[in-house]
Amino acid sequence: MLTTLSIRDVVLVDALDLEVEDGLTVLTGETGAGKSIILDALGLALGARSDAGLVRAGAKQASATAVFTAPDDEALIVLLSERGFEVAPGEELILRRVVSADGRSRAYVNDQPAGVTALREIGALLVEVHGQHETVGLLDWKTHRALLDNYGGLQPQLGGVADAADRLKAAQTRLDELEASAAEAAARQEEIILTLADLDDLDPQPDEEVDLAGERAMLGAAEKAVADLADARNLLGGDKLSQRLASALRAVEHARQRAAQAGAEGDNPVIVKLGLAAEAVDRALVEATEAVAAVDAAADAFDFEPGRLDKAEERLFALRAAARKLNTTVDALPALRVRLREQLRLIEDGEEALTKARRDVAAAIEAYDVAALLLTSAREAAGDRLVAAVMDELGPLKLERARFRVTLEPIEGRRGPLGVETIRFEVATNAGTAFGPLDTVASGGELARFALAMKAALASREDQRQPVMIFDEVDQGVGGAVAEAVGGRLQRLSRGAQVLVVTHSPQVAARGHAHWKVRKADVEGRTRTSIDVLEPGPRQEEIARMLSGAEITDEARAAARVLIG
Repeated sequence: MLTTLSIRDVVLVDALDLEVEDGLTVLTGETGAGKSIILDALGLALGARSDAGLVRAGAKQASATAVFTAPDDEALIVLLSERGFEVAPGEELILRRVVSADGRSRAYVNDQPAGVTALREIGALLVEVHGQHETVGLLDWKTHRALLDNYGGLQPQLGGVADAADRLKAAQTRLDELEASAAEAAARQEEIILTLADLDDLDPQPDEEVDLAGERAMLGAAEKAVADLADARNLLGGDKLSQRLASALRAVEHARQRAAQAGAEGDNPVIVKLGLAAEAVDRALVEATEAVAAVDAAADAFDFEPGRLDKAEERLFALRAAARKLNTTVDALPALRVRLREQLRLIEDGEEALTKARRDVAAAIEAYDVAALLLTSAREAAGDRLVAAVMDELGPLKLERARFRVTLEPIEGRRGPLGVETIRFEVATNAGTAFGPLDTVASGGELARFALAMKAALASREDQRQPVMIFDEVDQGVGGAVAEAVGGRLQRLSRGAQVLVVTHSPQVAARGHAHWKVRKADVEGRTRTSIDVLEPGPRQEEIARMLSGAEITDEARAAARVLIG
């Protein structure tokens, strides 16, 4: 709901701060007093076109600010989010527009800079304007589908169609994926068979590259170590060293025997020295034998299959070559093998999966068509009820020769979440004339009254949400019973909603819950427009003025009391 409208330096208005109540607010005043300025200012805040002519003479800029209660409409909340405006739960929504004297304008949403287009989109969800020269919101055919569905209470049928559309989309997506995969696989069948045969021969295993690289490094190190040990054995002399030491030991023993035969005794220095020499050579022989044995044992510890390094390198090189050929990595080869096998299976066995997917799509189409038919039938019935309701409203509004209809136009090949047809409201204002859109068929006065009739009919459902509605001189050119009918419908429309109407009709003004009188006066040589919020006494006097003209009579005052009730 609109709670406050603040106007600064707009045309003849210096400053106005208006608190807007629920229900029906009527604006009255002498012709030319500036009632349209109030609506122009509100339109400015809602994103209407602006120009420098709106700026009060002598002022640098004009501004209009409209304050609304916290948004609770889902569509509005989504739009605010999409446009990047953060509105906290329970926070008021403030739309503001500033126009400079040079014609440039700036827009704000909750003090955040906004584009005029975004401001206009937000304003369209908050306020409907119905006038002799402009009607927005209701008469846009793109809104007619939602209006009819809400009027008919068709949310269950609409939900059934949306669910069926989701299932159909999922089934069609699955079929499209299978057909695309099968087509791609079929085109590559020969290549897949050859590649898969190579991979089957190669039989790549997960993590094999890492394992082979590690084994290759270990085997390379082992071969070098064995070669180093062979060098060590050769340097030790191998078996020849033992043989030489054994021969040396025998030679020392022979020398000791010869010394003994020559008469040398056991404590003879020669005998002692030869004994020590024999012991040393004997120790060397034992240690040399042990050293060669230790080197041989170390070499035996490197127990690996001869040629294993060559085999590991050959396997590693084969895997890497295959990966390069297939433009992938060695680690990805096992998964590629599985994927190719699956593609080949699709070629060989995919027809069964495709047949099932096609059956699923056919079943989803059938289910959707049933749901859509139920929705279409419900829309036709709701359309008939709406036509009857609108026609009931037209006679009292002096539109008894007009006709109204709801058309459902099928859209070929469409199976969407909102049904299979476009919905339009059309009118024919005179007998024998063709139906067409309201804004191109109806004249200025008829336009606002026809909009009022449609809004009154649509609002017959208590759960039908109504935005703020503005009617500009909807009673133009009518009086008496017709004006009374207009006032009654405006009052009925304002229950649980908010309606502002500019009127010259006392019958309409008397129906208001709040009454604003717009007046124009010369202040210090300048013409200024202001608004008086009328209490019961002044309100009765204003309605009496509307009844009698410049001179207010007692009869007019009495008639005003009767109208107000």
